Amino acid sequence: MVSILNKFPGLLVGLALLASCSAAPDFTPKPKGYNRIDLPAHRYQVLGGGHPYEFEYSKEAVIKRDSSYMAQPHWLNVYYPKLQANVQITYMDVQRDRRLYNKMMEDARKLTGKHEIKATAIEERILKMPSGMRASVFELSGEVPSQFQFYTTDSTHHFLRGALYFRTATANDSLAPVIEYVKADMVRMLNTLKYK
Repeated sequence: MVSILNKFPGLLVGLALLASCSAAPDFTPKPKGYNRIDLPAHRYQVLGGGHPYEFEYSKEAVIKRDSSYMAQPHWLNVYYPKLQANVQITYMDVQRDRRLYNKMMEDARKLTGKHEIKATAIEERILKMPSGMRASVFELSGEVPSQFQFYTTDSTHHFLRGALYFRTATANDSLAPVIEYVKADMVRMLNTLKYK
């Protein structure tokens, strides 16, 4: 045997590898998992700050003024620090100007339409609010940067738009519980919205 091993040194290594493989226990791959996300109970407070509108928003969120270069005075962010979620709120007084009103409607649809490249579906529905006003609500599926958007108007003075964004690279299927949580808060915003 020693003479065979001297003639074929790789045989010893091969026998050792074969023996080690047969002694290993069966390997079963683990299923793909997702991070556990503990979501707090929904609790709300009324928006203050002298805006021409008010609504209830989550106590888990903080209100920040929109600091972008094109921000108008009543644009703000409803930011969820623990969830890294942000609802951008934009507001415009359309001043009974039909052209401005039509431009705002067109801009809202264009902003939603920009997500068509990555969206697998965009579902639009009309939400009738307790105030009697209506809101156009858009649910976007796929790896899109904004999963839920809305706009609402009284068609004479007020035009309000909201869009949900996340400050994380996590895939949307992993974020599904958080998306549903914030969507419920956005619907609450609409259902409690009052123009001043």
